[in-house]
Amino acid sequence: MLVTEKVKFISNWINAYVYNMPSKAKSLVIGISGGIDSSVSSTLSAMTGLKTIVLSMPIKQKSFQHDLSMKHQEWLIKKFKNVEAHTINLDELFRTFSHSLSNFDNEHGFANSRARLRMTTLYQVAAANKGIVVGTGNKVEDFGVGFYTKYGDGGVDISPIADCNKTEVWELGKELNILDEIINAAPTDGLWDDGRTDEGQLGLKYDELEEAMNNPNSTNRAEYEKIRKQNLHKMDPIPVCKIPN
Repeated sequence: MLVTEKVKFISNWINAYVYNMPSKAKSLVIGISGGIDSSVSSTLSAMTGLKTIVLSMPIKQKSFQHDLSMKHQEWLIKKFKNVEAHTINLDELFRTFSHSLSNFDNEHGFANSRARLRMTTLYQVAAANKGIVVGTGNKVEDFGVGFYTKYGDGGVDISPIADCNKTEVWELGKELNILDEIINAAPTDGLWDDGRTDEGQLGLKYDELEEAMNNPNSTNRAEYEKIRKQNLHKMDPIPVCKIPN
């Protein structure tokens, strides 16, 4: 499918999903980070014509990340009349949360807690606007290596770009005329004080991950499988204890 066709298909899919809901949603709610995934997902959401609420939710954010988020907000508002943008600073909430749990200090745990606080915020805004939460995960993250926070950015109602590899998301971004600064920025989840990148955390570049995901004979297959195995608990259904009759 051509990129232009893919853009229309995804936007129409979002519209069709909402239209076919038993109780139709009145809005689409999505968190934006200044990254390519959320920029593409929010733009595709706005293209539906439905009320689209975009939230920037900084938590100890690096200034360049927040700046990109703000620039994308401004770009969306100028381009689409159905977009409503808000910045909800979660710094104080996170400080209180981390202080209350200071006896249970764990860097990785607190990083994931940032994502979960954002998820909670998105659902509160969605509840107040009779909306649904739109996910921003791509295929290699959501179904390949499980690179997301369980019940954090993985907690969504619909996932419009989850069948697109990262390289496809970049192509969509170019087609949608997303800001070059965002397209060219190093992908990061924005959960760490040191500003570490996604590829730095994963140990492989996205094109290498995609190649390994699709090619059993890839030189990176073993590393891909190792990352995937560690995160399968996120992608598999929750284990249920089945009681025999």
